[in-house]
Amino acid sequence: MAIIEEISEFLQKGRAKNVKVLVQQALDEGVDPKAILNDGLLSGMMIIGEKFKNNEVFVPEVLVAARAMNAGIAILEPKLIEVGNEPVGRAVIGTVKGDLHDIGKNLVVMMLRGAGFEIYDVGVDIESSTFIDKAEEVGADIICMSALLTTTMPNMKDVIDELNSRGLRDKYIVMVGGAPVNESFAKQIGADFYTPDAATCADVAKQAVLSR
Repeated sequence: MAIIEEISEFLQKGRAKNVKVLVQQALDEGVDPKAILNDGLLSGMMIIGEKFKNNEVFVPEVLVAARAMNAGIAILEPKLIEVGNEPVGRAVIGTVKGDLHDIGKNLVVMMLRGAGFEIYDVGVDIESSTFIDKAEEVGADIICMSALLTTTMPNMKDVIDELNSRGLRDKYIVMVGGAPVNESFAKQIGADFYTPDAATCADVAKQAVLSR
């Protein structure tokens, strides 16, 4: 359908105003809200995510595309609630205790949202218990932790240790990332997945939830 393709294309260019107008037009024409979401907004964002992963676009382009996606979702949301659209999964995400960096985390939030996740962003400098309490509160599938400092990386293990001590470890997919984090560290602390960038995180998260 041409209008859905247009929504995807304008989103990729970061043209929020055009996206809003076209989403409203598609709704007025009776297009299924789920099709607008999945084939227009989310597919456009996933294309941007893939390009970002391949260094074909960079952070500014991702940010403007995400802004355009959010503009479209704001128009679409009431209709999606009406038709009972279920997210792919729910993710709690934050930067661990002692770490105030949020650019990487915010990119992951955008990519996960673009992959169809419902996101609960708990912020920066977050205590272990806050990650877990929020995950329990919202019925999350995934806990995502970010760290940008070698000194705060060990706080990721604290979250996993607390999950174990509460008997909740098997309930959640635990994902970690950030500049100093790597695969061997993730294995060492008992995380399920490490991903090197935001777009890969979204891909892995989606596969992990769908294969549960």
